Amino acid sequence: MPGTVVVLGFVSLLTDISTEMVTAVLPLFVTMGLGLSPLFFGLLDGFYQAGTAVARIGGGYAADRLGRPKAVAVAGYGLGVLSKVVLLPAAGFAALSGAIGLDRIGKGLRTGPRDALIAEASPPGALARSFGVHRALDTLGALLGPVAAFYLLAVVPGDFDAVFTVSMCVAGLGVLLLLGKVAERPAAPAARPRARLREAVRLAARRTPMRRMLVAAAAMSALTVSDAFIYLTLLERGAVSAQIFPLLFLATGAVYLAGAVPLGRLADRYGRPRVFMAGHVAIVAAYLVASGADGLPAAGVTLALLGLYYAATDGVLPAAAAAMVPGEWRATAISALQTCVALGRGLAAVVFGALWAVAGPAPALWAFAGGLAVVLLFAAPTLLRGPLGGRE
Repeated sequence: MPGTVVVLGFVSLLTDISTEMVTAVLPLFVTMGLGLSPLFFGLLDGFYQAGTAVARIGGGYAADRLGRPKAVAVAGYGLGVLSKVVLLPAAGFAALSGAIGLDRIGKGLRTGPRDALIAEASPPGALARSFGVHRALDTLGALLGPVAAFYLLAVVPGDFDAVFTVSMCVAGLGVLLLLGKVAERPAAPAARPRARLREAVRLAARRTPMRRMLVAAAAMSALTVSDAFIYLTLLERGAVSAQIFPLLFLATGAVYLAGAVPLGRLADRYGRPRVFMAGHVAIVAAYLVASGADGLPAAGVTLALLGLYYAATDGVLPAAAAAMVPGEWRATAISALQTCVALGRGLAAVVFGALWAVAGPAPALWAFAGGLAVVLLFAAPTLLRGPLGGRE
């Protein structure tokens, strides 16, 4: 495995420890601590997803335009550190929202350039495996973050400033690791064409596999419910208690961690879109199980299916995009796909929150499961036509 991929994995590990220390209890804080409705939470989640989407396409385009993906990634990770600084004096919902929004913008900026660095360092036939290794380390950080927060609050009960301070320091270590250990190899100015957004749009329009993947990713993500809503459904149905609610993130992450590399290998061998679609079959099953969950066994099955969904999609999608376009457009292509996903999920959050408010969580999950199943049926013949980023 290339050293750059491993180092970037540890950068993401540290960043996710920092982020998840803060966000593991956010759904409970918003709906129970502040007494806001699931509809409001959906609007809030949709707003953050949309902000991330705008930043994603900007970060990818800037990385290709400047030929400096590392510099853009550093800026994105730096905003993550700054968001923790903003959290320290935060005393209300507005300040908390601003801090989280800043963190999401930073995530959007860094994702495309970071994934372009991973793709640049990886052999063409092992792209999904490289992304799987990176996502596994990233997920390990997501597992350790809530544990670190619980430990700190056990040592200093009620001292949230201690959690925010440690979170800020851990994020800062990630930025230092990126600056010191990841080498950027920009091409010479004469050899590297300067990327223009109009040309990137034309490229996507001309390349049929990329166009099909963009449309499919957007349609599927518009029917993808956020983790928080699934967890809140389990809580609403009494399948889990409020005391163990933050541990649901750990369970999903553990399955993701175990499945990311094996599913990445399968994607490289048998076709990335095939594994990507199989992941969406898993989340349809997760909706159906969660809608009728009445105890811990059903909750466990739901979390396992959710983790498999992430293992089959999160790293596989950028690997597929990286194989479809020339290297000088790699960050833009990856960011475009991830922007479609973020916008779709933002729309899904708002629609699902509204359906919950009108009909309740179970009917809302049934509606999304049916809609996603229909999209999969229509997308399968087109998306699986030809190699589409399968074996190189």
